[in-house]
Formats: sequence, structure tokens, C-alpha cells
Amino acid sequence: MKAVLMDEFGPAEVMKVGEVEQPTPKANEVLIKVVATSINRPDLVQREGKYPPPPGDSEILGLEVAGTIAELGSEVSGWQVGDRVMALVGGGGYAEYAVAYENHLMPIPESMSFEEAACVNESYLTAFLNVFMIGDLQDGQTAILHGGGGGVNTAAIQLAKALTPNAKLIVTAHPSKIERVKELGADLVIDFTTTPDFSDAVKEFTNKKGVNVILDHVGAKYLKPNMASLGYTGRLVIIGIISGIKAELNLALMMVKRQQIIGSVLRSRPVAEKGEIIAEFTRRALPKFADRSIVPIIEKVFPLDEIVAAHKMMEADQHFGKIVLKTSAA
Repeated sequence: MKAVLMDEFGPAEVMKVGEVEQPTPKANEVLIKVVATSINRPDLVQREGKYPPPPGDSEILGLEVAGTIAELGSEVSGWQVGDRVMALVGGGGYAEYAVAYENHLMPIPESMSFEEAACVNESYLTAFLNVFMIGDLQDGQTAILHGGGGGVNTAAIQLAKALTPNAKLIVTAHPSKIERVKELGADLVIDFTTTPDFSDAVKEFTNKKGVNVILDHVGAKYLKPNMASLGYTGRLVIIGIISGIKAELNLALMMVKRQQIIGSVLRSRPVAEKGEIIAEFTRRALPKFADRSIVPIIEKVFPLDEIVAAHKMMEADQHFGKIVLKTSAA
């Protein structure tokens, strides 16, 4: 089968399309004929040699796939060959075929295309897990969602508008993306290039009450303004550390305000735990995709042999929403 291969770690140019042996599903897995996958920030980090896949997962890049079931493992039940599915995978998405655990599958609603479905399992699951299951955002509360325009950020905004329509959303964004973030439903958008300490703007917007939940991928640089923006019993969920791993924390203020700082990753969680997350997402969020309340935002669809250009688009932060990779015909 065709797949994106690498002989070494490094810049986008180390990737090339080549031939590799088709994977074989284990007893509790299915083989998926991949129609589309998507580019995610962790793919770039893995390409650079800094984010290895979990033991036993494919070394091929790609964390989510959409396609049809080509083969069932001997112990798989509830699925049939030919079913349209989308799946979370530990690796192997940039290929014509990939394997996925049966409990990591979701049916693709009839109203969704394969390209749209390829956007769901990494960004939307990440947003759902951290904003709702961990952050416990409730209707009527207020959240800060950093990284306006990115895949996880746009997913978080859409999920919040659909699941907690009365929640107030504050988003930090680059000036080139502010208007589109507003159109997506953010109540306050802060230009992070001119306002690196956003806490004063947050306090003004919330009448000094602060926010209930913050979803952050920036890390060290944002710890101080994040904590200053959190209200009493607020939850800061950290899913990335692009600005560094060390920062000072006022423990006394954190204790008095009963705040929580929670670190979270999705990829390295146990198989069963991921299955539970996917089951909850299927129950609460998937109907919103089926009725088109949520439609994944796709910046561009690249063919497999243009993988270098797709990665460079993400590196340049030129996208709004998701970058999709078409791996084969439906």
C-alpha cells in the first residue's frame, strides 16, 4: 500500500510517499481502507523526532482516519465490512490502510463526507475531553479557549456553542484570524500579539469574576495570565507546552481561590480509557454532526503526494480549522 514514509527525523522534506506492507488487524481491531486523514500539530512534533507513538502503534504519521471497514478482527462484533467509519489511531493514518481498535470507531453519519469525518477524532475529541469531560464546562459558564483558528480551538468553539449554547467564550487569536473567530461564535476575541497579558481584558469582560475553564496549549508563558483570569474553583486544563515547561506559580492564591491545574494528553491514554471517551463523545456530540449543527471547518484538502505542502501550511499557521489529506478514493 502507499503511505507517507520517513528515513530520518527533520523538516517536512524528510517525508515521501512510498510502498509499505499493509497492516493486519489483531483480534480486537479492524482494517480500514482510508479515504482521508488530517494533519495535526502532534504530527509535526513526531516528524521532528520529539513525539514517538505509543508502544505497538504504527510509526507512520497520522492520528485519525475516515474510510470503510475492509476486514474484521476475529473477536470484533457490532461492525461489518463496508461500514463507513471514523477512528482514532495511535499512528498510521497517512496511508491507504490503517488498523484501529473496535472501540475506537465511530459511525460516519450519512450527512458527513469522508473529508469532514477525517477531522473529528483528534481535534474534536481533544476539545470534548478537555473542555467538557475534564474542564466540566456548564451552560452559562465562561471559558477561555486559546489558539483561535486552530483545529482544536475551532472544534472547542463549535462544541461549546452546540452543547452549552449559553456559555460565554473568550478566545485569543492572531489578528489575521480575529474576524473569522468572531463569526464562529466567540463572545470576546483578544489579539495575543498586542495583548500578551490578557487577564485585564478577561476581568473587565467578566466583571472581575474570572472564568470557569481555560483550555491552554501554550504552557509556561501563559501560566501567570491564565491563573489571574481564573475565577473561584476555576479549572485550567493544559494540553500543550509550545512556550516552555517552567513557570512560577502563586500557590497561596491558587489555594484561596480553590483553583485546579490539570495536565492532559489523549494519545498515551490506555486503549480502554480512549474507548470510554469515544463512547461518551458518540453519545453527546456525534448527533450534532449528524444534524449539521456542527460542520468541521476545512481549510484545504491535499492529495497524499502533497504531504510536504500540507505540513508547511500548518507550520506557517496559514490555516483556519483543519487541513485534510486525501489518501485514496472512496
